[in-house]
Amino acid sequence: MASAHARTGVVTAEAAKRAAPDVDAHVHVDRLHHVFGRGAAARTVLGSVDFTVARGEHVSVVGPSGSGKTTVLRCVAGLLTPTSGQVRLDGAPVAGPPESLAVVFQDYSRSLLPWLTVRSNVALPLRGKGIPAPHRRERAAEALAAVGLKDSLHQYPWQLSGGMQQRVAIARALAYRPEVLLMDEPFASVDAQTRSDLEDLVLRLKRVYAMTVIAVTHDIDEAVYLSDRVVVLSGHPAEVVESVPIDLGADRDQLTTKSDPRFARLRARVLRAVRH
Repeated sequence: MASAHARTGVVTAEAAKRAAPDVDAHVHVDRLHHVFGRGAAARTVLGSVDFTVARGEHVSVVGPSGSGKTTVLRCVAGLLTPTSGQVRLDGAPVAGPPESLAVVFQDYSRSLLPWLTVRSNVALPLRGKGIPAPHRRERAAEALAAVGLKDSLHQYPWQLSGGMQQRVAIARALAYRPEVLLMDEPFASVDAQTRSDLEDLVLRLKRVYAMTVIAVTHDIDEAVYLSDRVVVLSGHPAEVVESVPIDLGADRDQLTTKSDPRFARLRARVLRAVRH
């Protein structure tokens, strides 16, 4: 039987909004639903996750452990096809890893090849873009300078500290010159001081490179400090509980920003939503 909309020719405002792409969104996570396994072993991880990210915006995704944050990120990266729903990049459905997107993974030590120098690790993904070797080396050197490692080009990853290795992983993403940068718990394996340094590095790089950033994190302080907006997911199956605008201005630093009463209020609001 035809639907009421089809019979009457009337389309509600909500239906029209769902049907039309969000032309202002750089990234649109559109009603993602995902089930792992089949039959009795089936496990619904994503219920219906829906949010948009504007061009140049930094959005952090937080939620309880196992709530599907990384699953959402893998769908955005084109590494996982959702059971239903879709991700759109500039209005076009994502089907496979987009050329304009780069990912910084949590386990930096496994993402770097120990037998290659730091510069060769950063330049390696550029080979797939057909960039000539001299230009690859130049872009790798520029990216390493941007993350404060201009003197480490000829070292090997195993000669660097954990924080420096993660800087190499970030430089490799920058050398790709992505429009969208995805980060999956990028600072989870470093100490507190290194985490603070890397947070400030990301703030600086965001201003310089004007990238759209989507980050997954368990750290509420990190999410509030770095983001323009924090998207909070519920537990299984994941849905968006709240989208919290972070109005702390563009100029942020560890001491002033994190002691600002507004920071404390925003942190409390996000934490309440996570514990909802």
